[in-house]
Amino acid sequence: MGRIAGATGARTRQRLLRAAADVFARRGYDGTRVADIASEAGLSNSALYAYFTSKAELLVGALRTHGRRPLEDMVAADPRRSIVDMLMRTGVGLTERPDADRYLVIEALIAVRRDPEVAASMTGYVRERAEWMTGLIEQAQLRGEIDATVSARAIAHLATALAIGSTLLTPDLHDVGDEEWTALLSRVVTSIARTEEQMGIRT
Repeated sequence: MGRIAGATGARTRQRLLRAAADVFARRGYDGTRVADIASEAGLSNSALYAYFTSKAELLVGALRTHGRRPLEDMVAADPRRSIVDMLMRTGVGLTERPDADRYLVIEALIAVRRDPEVAASMTGYVRERAEWMTGLIEQAQLRGEIDATVSARAIAHLATALAIGSTLLTPDLHDVGDEEWTALLSRVVTSIARTEEQMGIRT
């Protein structure tokens, strides 16, 4: 196996990242060899190393490319939509059974404790995600959607912790009714959101 006929470097890289995401989901980080990912992508080990230097780089690369980011997807699809509404909709989806790609962040966070290379890469990744989320909340505060007296960084931390925790606490381990969960989320989100009257909006 070698370079796939007709494949560009970018396509081959994406093929490897997709293969890495799939193999890590099935076998976990510790149970995966670089050779497994190369085989999944239909490439030789030497071809893989032309694009990635290590298993750790493949893990974080797969997370960056295929990790689930529903809030970011909502913002990209409709940047003028209320952040409060997007936080609520994202939170409601947390009780759904995660798909395989959603587990990538869990594999990476577990690997952080044992692999210094993963730890170094994940520090940058997590910082980027936290800064993006904090910036999103700060923009909403400037628009008057969210109470500016509440720390944007703390809100971002809570949202991230909920997303990661819900991936681990699947419905088969502990389930909660949709109405109960939505009602609780509504109270939490409402506690930091400003009302239309506070924002000077008249309906």
